[in-house]
Amino acid sequence: MRILIDVMSGDNAPLELIRGAVMAKEEYPSLSIAIVGCEETINDVVEAEGISLDGIEVIPSVSVIGMEDKALSVVRDKKDSSMSVGLQKLAAGEGDAFVSAGNTGALIAGATLLVRRIRGIRRAGIATVLPFPTPVLLMDCGANLEVLPEDLEQFAFMGSLYMEKIYGLESPRVGLLNNGTEYNKGLPLQVATYERLTKSDVNFVGNVEGKTLPFDSCDVAVTDGFTGNLVLKVIEGMGKFFGGALKDLFHSTVTTKLSGLMVKGRLQEFKKKMDSSEHGGAPLLGISKPVIKAHGSSDAKAIKNAVHQAMTFVSTEINYDIAEWATAFEEKLKNEAAEKAAEPTAETK
Repeated sequence: MRILIDVMSGDNAPLELIRGAVMAKEEYPSLSIAIVGCEETINDVVEAEGISLDGIEVIPSVSVIGMEDKALSVVRDKKDSSMSVGLQKLAAGEGDAFVSAGNTGALIAGATLLVRRIRGIRRAGIATVLPFPTPVLLMDCGANLEVLPEDLEQFAFMGSLYMEKIYGLESPRVGLLNNGTEYNKGLPLQVATYERLTKSDVNFVGNVEGKTLPFDSCDVAVTDGFTGNLVLKVIEGMGKFFGGALKDLFHSTVTTKLSGLMVKGRLQEFKKKMDSSEHGGAPLLGISKPVIKAHGSSDAKAIKNAVHQAMTFVSTEINYDIAEWATAFEEKLKNEAAEKAAEPTAETK
């Protein structure tokens, strides 16, 4: 298995990403790892930090896609960037999965246009595991601001399959993120999607509200990318807020400091559970080969965990199951269109 890592993108590039690649190689010695980036920069960093790249290949690139760059720059004016080169190598079969902490829009555009979607999948989506006591997969988290009910049905299936394969859940519960649990709640998109999911082959448990996500209301929460991204960032922000509040609380007086020592172990467990670096990144479900979007602020541990996530994705062969389902789904949509066309119109009645 060969994993490609873009080490030039992200807030902590290239040092932390190089360190993450080295950590992954140390933990998985038989794994083939190739880092993509400017050779001169990489050589300068490893020499300055005393890092050994034994067993790790360096694939040269020239430019870097920054967070301010437009999404299509990955296939236009920055084809020589680390992100673009990595995706090109993945598309050419020179890697089994690709990891990047770079510009989300560019990564989605590059994955869609260079690696391509699985045939029959209308839109790829970002699937993020929310770090609750019972993990919840939220999809989509920013790839598609506007979607159709058919897209959300596909997200539901892909998310359900991911939780089944990666987390070992039997018949994962799928919920439609909405502003109420009644079947007729929400905008026309949610109402129409509710009807589709009720008739689908996923384990649909109905509408779920944002406030119930941490309390085991579903295993997969389906929504559009705009809403999903807002939810994700609120959760990340609240996690940091409560983490800081607890720290201040236990450092406020001598008594609270002593109390903090008594529960230190449990607090560390809680912090680890809420740490996004433990999950490594979010897969782009619907792309023909595994692409993992690591957090922009990823450190070495997060990159190492993203590599592990990529390895698991490849080994479970989820994409083969998605492709098989997507073929049947295409036929389903064709039949629906034919039935609709055959319905009598007002003029023919």
